[in-house]
Amino acid sequence: MFKLTSLNLNGIRSATSKGLQEWVAQSMPDCICVQELKAQAADVKGRFEEIAGHKGYFHFAEKKGYSGVGIYTRHEPSDVIVGSGSTEFDAEGRYVELRFDSPARQHSPKLSIISCYFPSGSSGEERQAAKFRFLAELYPRLLALKQCGGDNREFILCGDINIAHQEIDLKNFKGNKNNSGFLPEERAWMTELLRQEMTPTLPTARGSLPPEGAAAPAARQSRFRGPGLEGADATLATSPTAAVSAPGGGMVDVYRQLHPETTGDAYTWWSNRGQAYANNVGWRLDYHLATPPIATRARSASIYKEQRFSDHAPITIDYDLNL
Repeated sequence: MFKLTSLNLNGIRSATSKGLQEWVAQSMPDCICVQELKAQAADVKGRFEEIAGHKGYFHFAEKKGYSGVGIYTRHEPSDVIVGSGSTEFDAEGRYVELRFDSPARQHSPKLSIISCYFPSGSSGEERQAAKFRFLAELYPRLLALKQCGGDNREFILCGDINIAHQEIDLKNFKGNKNNSGFLPEERAWMTELLRQEMTPTLPTARGSLPPEGAAAPAARQSRFRGPGLEGADATLATSPTAAVSAPGGGMVDVYRQLHPETTGDAYTWWSNRGQAYANNVGWRLDYHLATPPIATRARSASIYKEQRFSDHAPITIDYDLNL
């Protein structure tokens, strides 16, 4: 059994001071994908290069105390990919991929584990615009990774996606429909990423777009192009024929596969404002997104809430596979 955990740390120094290393030693995942390190290489060296015998591989942000992702693993990877190839977002430290390729593993000889930290748009229009650019860039990157030069590659992307996909994924869905993280176009992007059919189900015409020059909500004024965004109910630039023959992303939300109707117990993030955690006013923002053959091997999922290492909770899924 392969045990995989994902956790937004909200600062590795803060999380380790709250018992993260002891918990990892006790729970012993094979890999733990972490996001929001809020540290640079110099901060990690000699302190956090390993956690409980797990060796770390990292993608640091250029800006100090900002973003950053990593994967700690008990297994030696065959290759390490740092960055997604994005000119804009690789400077923010948002993507690291470990490959565990083995011809002897019949069910998935090419296998990647990815730790990814999606931007948040909650601070204002500028960052929401950046979030849309990130989504538009990442979608074709994931589709290309599945093909991997013509040979199928299976993978699991773990991370803080910063999107609650469905109404059951957050407590106050009615009050958050115009807020970053639950905007219609963000949810549409996720729907497209998870769509298995070869024909689109989302509208591609401009019928949902306001007239040229008409005002749109501040968070959605900018126009973007990109796979997975064409059908969004917002001011997204769309050609009448966009994505007509494009396949869906074909990914699987593994937690929802195992727990299709869970609400409050599914939340992984709570605001530090008020009594959000005490009252379980949360959001499900942390995901395992897997290619279908790997998703079928998921056996159990758990969200650990007995200790708080950050404003997020670790999500762990056990997969019936070997590295």
